[in-house]
Amino acid sequence: MRRTYSAFVFALLTTVAALPSLGEVVAEPVLLELSGDLTVHDPVVAKEGDTYYLFATGGFRGRGVVSKLTSKDLRHWTRAGTVLSELPAWVADEVPKARNAWAPDIAYFNGKYHLYYSLSSFGVNHSAIALATNKTLDPSRTDYEWHDEGLVIRSRPGVDDFNAIDPNVIIESPDRVWLAWGSFWGGIMLCRLDHDTGKPTAEDATIYKLASRPRTGEHQTPPIEGAIEAPFIVHRGAHWYLFVSWDFCCRGARSDYKVVVGRADQVTGPYLDQHGRCLVDGGGLLILEAATDKWRGAGHPAVFHDNGVDYLVFHAYSATTGRPQLQISSIAWQAGWPRVARMP
Repeated sequence: MRRTYSAFVFALLTTVAALPSLGEVVAEPVLLELSGDLTVHDPVVAKEGDTYYLFATGGFRGRGVVSKLTSKDLRHWTRAGTVLSELPAWVADEVPKARNAWAPDIAYFNGKYHLYYSLSSFGVNHSAIALATNKTLDPSRTDYEWHDEGLVIRSRPGVDDFNAIDPNVIIESPDRVWLAWGSFWGGIMLCRLDHDTGKPTAEDATIYKLASRPRTGEHQTPPIEGAIEAPFIVHRGAHWYLFVSWDFCCRGARSDYKVVVGRADQVTGPYLDQHGRCLVDGGGLLILEAATDKWRGAGHPAVFHDNGVDYLVFHAYSATTGRPQLQISSIAWQAGWPRVARMP
């Protein structure tokens, strides 16, 4: 499967990796009406066969690693357990403060699904990104089994000016795969992955800086003025688009998360906003925020392409309960830039 892809597999690869074609353009973005179990944080969606699979931070009722939900129509969601029953044994040595897995991403390449997830604790960059693989997302198949592939990349306090969480996999071509990550500190980073292992390649050890925000509290831990995280990159037409979250999640109704975007001619950047400001210098086109009587802190974006339509998958916090809830908006592309529905 390394170099010879059937039409089916390549179509699946591009769908799961959210690399949209020019396809159908949504005239006006719409916030989908969702139902079922919608309490999720940091959601990402993939599709296999006729089923949509959603992966999210944490387990279920305090058990398991990486939540999983399923849907047949992208609108009604049912809880479907967790990916792993517990964290791999090696995590206790590598990231001893990690108690669960955060912010997963899912991609299909080299004949299997790759689930990347974050290991960390609040306020530190003693963090890591780990990998689990599976040949299928369908638990009814006999070859369904998640395999721990170990550590992918890590960050250390006082050593690395980045935080190795919030992974996003980008498939440039069947043989060129990238990993973006980042939360606070120096911002959003990118490195190339080995197609066979799903881990950083020895061919190119470069770490590319894609986005950051100005920091005044350089000696603070974490440097709170540099509030940027959760990258997600897609290709559309002649450009690569980098979606990121600004400001703060995880504060319930006090969260002020929002989503901005920039675009580039190459996956490695530079990413610019509509005014030509570089995202490394704090630029970004604001496309989503929630500060209403009903919703707060909309963010942690993931782009999903299905049946000719692009969707932005994210969470927002209830203004009354403070709980995070799944949200999905169609994306309207106008003059080369995405628009999503306003939060009610």
